[in-house]
Amino acid sequence: MSLEQKRKEIDKVDAQIVGLLNKRIDLAKKIGLEKLQKKTDIYDPGREEEIISRLSSKSTAGLPKESLEAIFREIFSISRKVQAPLRVAYLGPETTFTHQAALKQFGSQSDFIDKESIAGVFSAGEKDEADFGVVPIENSLEGGVAATYDLLLSSSLSIVAEIPLKIEHNLVSKQKLKNIKKVFAHPMAFAQCKEWIVKNIPNAELIEVSSTAKSVENCARESDSAGIGSVLAAKKYDVPIAAHGIQSSSHNVTRFLVLGKNKPKNSGKSKTSIAFSTKHEPGTFFDALKALKKYGINMMKIQSRPTKNKNWEYVFFVDFQGFSEDNKVKKALKEIEANSLFLKVLGSYPEKAI
Repeated sequence: MSLEQKRKEIDKVDAQIVGLLNKRIDLAKKIGLEKLQKKTDIYDPGREEEIISRLSSKSTAGLPKESLEAIFREIFSISRKVQAPLRVAYLGPETTFTHQAALKQFGSQSDFIDKESIAGVFSAGEKDEADFGVVPIENSLEGGVAATYDLLLSSSLSIVAEIPLKIEHNLVSKQKLKNIKKVFAHPMAFAQCKEWIVKNIPNAELIEVSSTAKSVENCARESDSAGIGSVLAAKKYDVPIAAHGIQSSSHNVTRFLVLGKNKPKNSGKSKTSIAFSTKHEPGTFFDALKALKKYGINMMKIQSRPTKNKNWEYVFFVDFQGFSEDNKVKKALKEIEANSLFLKVLGSYPEKAI
């Protein structure tokens, strides 16, 4: 088959893809009308994860799961838009890693609202300024985000999804390395890129800023400077990338949470997050958590935060596998609550590989 013939075959396939996409959008419109009548949520994270998982199992090596997911996240985004506009608040400004996570999960067809703080994202969801909010919860190298943990305790919002995002820090600058006199970056970016900076630009002044986006914006204005940020930020501010992937570890992942007022359905592979506290007495913590072992529930993570009511007393945040409405999970939660001063289920949502 000649090159021209192969191109004609691709044209035929492309036409078929467009036809099928139009058919899918038409079906999405009809489903949207039914959801409106039944007052059902437009965004169903469990359903989306089930589709991606099912299609990934049928995909060949020619279409990696990551690529397939990116394609279908955008298809989901278009399908949702014809049903109802979806407003998503995120920790801004634009081009931050939280913005990237929101784009990854919701696609480009959603209406994104940037907020200056994590508290602002929570507030937007609670006051119905946004349908959902996206905030960071933990980084694989630097640990948990205190503000998010603290606000989860008092907020009426629930966790409806999680987004793992691989973090790649890039040095952006209009200058050669030898001419860079100062570097703008978020404190966490400096911490994660310290080895590279010491080795390659040891004499540069390090200036902390509020976000990775701000670092790139600043270096775009100052000729002798550099910033540490994302490819997305470099494109927005039209600053060349001087060095890719300058973080010390290649295993740098940040986990983000999607917050909302709806309660996701069981996706088949779910995770539940809870917060609880116990009396400050020997064995009380063990008594609370032994229910997980009793019912064969796998605990995935534990984090503590001060109660802020009394010194050296803590609230414990636990993630475990299972859906809150599963019979064994319900039994475990009942026993945990019986052995705690308080228990709050923060959400049950589709588990994502991290």
